[in-house]
Amino acid sequence: MAGMTDLHEILGALRPYVRQGAYVVVTTQTPPDIVYHARIVEDEGTTLVLDQAIADEYHLTYEGVFGWITLEAHTSLQAVGITAAVSNALARVGLSCNVLAGYYHDHLLVPLDSVEEALGVLGGLGE
Repeated sequence: MAGMTDLHEILGALRPYVRQGAYVVVTTQTPPDIVYHARIVEDEGTTLVLDQAIADEYHLTYEGVFGWITLEAHTSLQAVGITAAVSNALARVGLSCNVLAGYYHDHLLVPLDSVEEALGVLGGLGE
């Protein structure tokens, strides 16, 4: 099933929801055999997004603790402007946002203590 490409349609169908938990981003040269939610291999090392509790258990260093917001809209990987629209809206209120694009949905990591504020901002994008 193809995802949506029209930005106006996407913004009207965002339906953001919070994945429960506290998430962190770590980097390592040799990733341990652990459960993670996202993995990105870069020249400098492997980046993992994982539960804070797992990072703490394995003594992995991280900067910041994040909430995870999933945008329910099924967007095409060819859609233009969704990342810009979302990140600009959050930036206007001073919220940082790290975007992960999955095949079906976009996912946002925002500061854990700002999740509710971010949801409010995102909820207003479709209006």
